[in-house]
Amino acid sequence: MATRTPRTDGNTTRLHILETAGRLFAAQGFAQSTSKEICTRAGTNMAAINYHFGGRDGLYEAVLIEAHRQLVSLDELMALSMASTDARLKLRAFLTHMVEMSAQPKAPWGFRVVLREALSPSPAMPAMIQRAVLPKAKLLRGIIGEIMGLPGDHPSVQRSLLLTVLPCLVMTVAPKDLSSKVLPALKDTQALADDLMRYVLAGLDAVAKDAKAAEPTTAGKRR
Repeated sequence: MATRTPRTDGNTTRLHILETAGRLFAAQGFAQSTSKEICTRAGTNMAAINYHFGGRDGLYEAVLIEAHRQLVSLDELMALSMASTDARLKLRAFLTHMVEMSAQPKAPWGFRVVLREALSPSPAMPAMIQRAVLPKAKLLRGIIGEIMGLPGDHPSVQRSLLLTVLPCLVMTVAPKDLSSKVLPALKDTQALADDLMRYVLAGLDAVAKDAKAAEPTTAGKRR
């Protein structure tokens, strides 16, 4: 009995709908983007959205996951983390990647989708956090915790992760004229990444020192 070759047109249709919807959600937001408009732009029908995503809500959830992947994928983070045994070099690779992404002439539509979702969270936010944010945050917490000499779930590590990633996100959504008309030195992405790394490492070292100083001593614990 001959084996059947799996059809690829279904996956192609799914990806096409996802891309079309992503661009529309980025431009108009979830509330203003109807299934009808998505279907019209994608050249498909409502049945395709229902079949591949279970409806508009499922489609938006899939778009959010893809949007977060465009920021930095879990595979990329894992590859960066395995490129060296030195946690500081791992963090440098991540920050350099994010700075280079922010310097692109035109950010992928995923950046605008995530920004819109952050400013006006939808019911799909928990799914994005569970499926996209938490795995990456756990990996980065491990790297930062290793640099700080603290457990990955330590409060100081968690706060430090936010303070490390936030400048990268700000640079990504900042107007492109910022580097051409206001701060031309930002065009040198390598120097920018190096300076950011210096700031981050100095901050991590200072926070780790205070966190360790605040911990009760072994002798104190025995009392």
